[in-house]
Amino acid sequence: MAVLFAFLHFVAAFGLFAAIAVEFVLIRGELTVANARRLMSADQVSGICAGAVLTVGLARVFWFEKGADYYFHNAFFIAKLSLFAIVGGLSVYPTLKFLSWRTAVTQGRMPAVDSSTLRLMQRIIHAELAGTILIILCGVLMARGIGGLA
Repeated sequence: MAVLFAFLHFVAAFGLFAAIAVEFVLIRGELTVANARRLMSADQVSGICAGAVLTVGLARVFWFEKGADYYFHNAFFIAKLSLFAIVGGLSVYPTLKFLSWRTAVTQGRMPAVDSSTLRLMQRIIHAELAGTILIILCGVLMARGIGGLA
């Protein structure tokens, strides 16, 4: 069972990274109705994957791996969890913007987005992508036993 949960955790983590990478590429391109629809879908996938990463990851911590005591006494696990919360917090703004586009996109119209909002969304998604890479690095360091606290 532990192997299955490890597999699910990795699939969800890489799905999350892929969805954010798709958002990163799309938000830098021309904003059309089709791209707005794709951005909204990628954001939805990233939310689903983030939920799976958290749920499966916590199950691994408490039931399937080395035990909560090991993880909560590892600096890289704490950093990983903190970064996950930061990336999740950052994702709220673009998600709310994408949700506000729903009516226009459903009607086949381009959502009204000013250039400063678009630039802010680009920077946030870029930060999400960088944060996700750091989360994966923390996971690798933690899995190798680096960062244990006394």
